[in-house]
Amino acid sequence: MEATEAILAYGHENIQASHKATLEITKEPNLSRTGTCIIAVSANKALADLSPWFKEIMCKNGAKLTVLIEAGNDTELVRASGDSHLVLTHPTDMVIRKSNYICSRTLAIKADKAACDLSKNIVAKLKNPEQQVKITLTARL
Repeated sequence: MEATEAILAYGHENIQASHKATLEITKEPNLSRTGTCIIAVSANKALADLSPWFKEIMCKNGAKLTVLIEAGNDTELVRASGDSHLVLTHPTDMVIRKSNYICSRTLAIKADKAACDLSKNIVAKLKNPEQQVKITLTARL
């Protein structure tokens, strides 16, 4: 079983990408300097917008998620896990966590990277508001 979601978002001058436990993509267009986990804004999808098939896979124990982040010629790959306790309903955000913590904003847990683990090259691009960011989510069971 496999499902893929493509998300388009943008960089922002206030992106810090310094959070040690999470990374976040948001539909919100604005970002303060306190949002250290946010890596892209103005996304065209949040958790509530993901397909029922994608959500069905992610809500199973043992589900695996790959997150491909593309900004210009730079790419980053993050791996994480699904869980039967995920709700995947938040209207504006999606958060990938290194921990097992789950709330309405959680897309996946047990990630191998947080915002602070992204390469300096891709973070530099994410700080540009003109930079379009493509995020490809692939859920597998």
